Parts: sequence; C-alpha cells; structure tokens
Amino acid sequence: MVEIITSETLYDLLRREKTMPELQPLDKNFYKNILKYLQEKQNLMEGQKNTLFAKESEKISKEIDAIKRMLKEIYERREQKIIQNALFCSRSKIKDDVLPSLPEERKFFKSILEIVDLFRETILESLLLGKMPELKELPKSIKTDESEKSAAENRLIRIIHPIPKFVGTDLNIYGPFEQEDVSLLPSKVADLLIKKNRAEEIKIESP
Repeated sequence: MVEIITSETLYDLLRREKTMPELQPLDKNFYKNILKYLQEKQNLMEGQKNTLFAKESEKISKEIDAIKRMLKEIYERREQKIIQNALFCSRSKIKDDVLPSLPEERKFFKSILEIVDLFRETILESLLLGKMPELKELPKSIKTDESEKSAAENRLIRIIHPIPKFVGTDLNIYGPFEQEDVSLLPSKVADLLIKKNRAEEIKIESP
C-alpha cells in the first residue's frame, strides 16, 4: 500500500500492477498524495529556474515527466483489471466490486457493470428466451457528453475473435483477450482491432 509517494514507490507499484493479476491495494489518500508530491516537485523546479541551479531544474522537469508517464501506465493497468472484474461480476451475477479499489474506481466499476449487464440482458438472455433482442436506452448515469476528453481518447469495444498479447501503437502491451471480452482501449488501438475484424465498438450514445 502506497502512503508516502516517491518515484521509487510509484515504480514499485507499477511493477506490481504489471506482474500481479490482482488490483494492488492503495492508500485511500493516494490521489491526494500524488497531487501533493507533484506540486512539491513543481515548486522545487520553479524555485531553481534562472539561478545557478538551472540544470537541476531541468533534471526535476524530466523527473516530473517520468512520474506522469508512470501514473498514466498505473492508471491504465488498473483500468483494465477493473473492466475485467466487471465482466466477471456480470457473468457470475455478483453485484459488488470484489477488488481493493479506490472510491473513484468503484464508480467506474459500477458504470461498466451496468453497461455489460444491460447488453447481456438485452442480447444474450433475450436470445436464450427465444426473443428478438431490443436494445434498451443506457442509464442516464453512464451516458457520456461528446465534449468529454475521455470519449475522444478511448473506445469501449467487444472482442469477437481471440487476440494474443500484443504491443499497441503507443508501445503499451495489451491482451490477451478472449472472445466476448469487453475492454476500454485507446482509440488508435481500438480502431486497429476493429479494422482487422477482431473487435466491434460498443456505442455509448449521448443524451
């Protein structure tokens, strides 16, 4: 559990998120501590500009960039695990998050679970009952605004053919994916899978 944030603790967290299949536990103040740590670095960098320690300022600037890259990868690793957990819970009829997630992550989990449950009920369960699937309106709580940055950067897709582990255009590792897996991926990666008929997009309409 990360409490005091340093470059070393972030690197260790990233290593564990990469190597362990389970979501790694975080201190409840993780986001707050991250922002505090970045602000301290930023203040230190600004304080050394235009002084005899200008080179040190450049070094800190590179450290900040490295920290942000680690944060991005930590987030995306945890994001993937939360999505897979939502799939598991939907298939096993479990309605509660079974991972040691943060409050913000639990909200994300519940939103994904609502989407997966909705489509499972609308399509699969209708077919099993001999009924023609009729797509229902998405709950208002999980509709998205077209102006939201996340909607432009990521796309929710359903895997239609198994995909082995691969390196995306952003040099991050994705997969492996099984048929019917649902995943939120960067637009460029999702577009490539859709173009190769390995996946299809799950549309989330705006209100």
